[in-house]
Amino acid sequence: MSYERFAYVYDDLMKDAPYEKWLELLLAKMEQYNVDGKHVLDLACGTGEFTVELAKHGFTVAGVDLSEEMLSMANDKAANAGLSLSFFQQNMAELEGLGTYDTVTLFCDSLNYLREEEDISKTFAGVYTHLREDGLFLFDVHSVYKMEKVFANQTFALSDEDVSYIWECFPGEAEHSVEHELSFFIRDEESGMYDRFDEFHYQRTYQHSHYRALLEAAGFEVLELLSDLEDEPIHAETERILFVSRKK
Repeated sequence: MSYERFAYVYDDLMKDAPYEKWLELLLAKMEQYNVDGKHVLDLACGTGEFTVELAKHGFTVAGVDLSEEMLSMANDKAANAGLSLSFFQQNMAELEGLGTYDTVTLFCDSLNYLREEEDISKTFAGVYTHLREDGLFLFDVHSVYKMEKVFANQTFALSDEDVSYIWECFPGEAEHSVEHELSFFIRDEESGMYDRFDEFHYQRTYQHSHYRALLEAAGFEVLELLSDLEDEPIHAETERILFVSRKK
């Protein structure tokens, strides 16, 4: 997947993302599990919207993303907010040399972009290395229900003045995977014409019990599984599962 052009429409597509809910949950879980430190590593930070929000709330925060274009926009966003933040271009499955943090976050189903189970295990191992003792790791993933009942064989569309898209979802070859084919139409301000570009995104998920096993194998204690970013247990139609775990 190339992020070169996608980075510039990312914020438009993410304008309804639950940034406030992520922050509320993070603060609540840090208090609940007695995490006093304010150093946070925000993985798959994208254009830095959540990273900047964390900094505005007094956290010492660093962001990591694979995309140079996303990180460029994140740096601009931080500078415009009068903040000096650290951003690193790394693959989440190959984290190294980033220091030690009290909490690591990995939101917006970013883990589902990893194609292989081995890369999930590597990501968990890297997070473990960068957490202090008893530090928290919070991440969310699409549920199997969402992959098979919400995404598969569905078409979504948005028609806006500046950005429009057609988004088609197809079952992938691997179990519990989805292929996303997106066509974007971006309005050129000078000509008023629309430029089209296409994206292909692949996501894969696993049963929540499998994620738990991988976390425990990496050395984590799984504290909670929450439903749809609400502080409630998961159920049969949960679409997004939030894992709260701690480094033992």
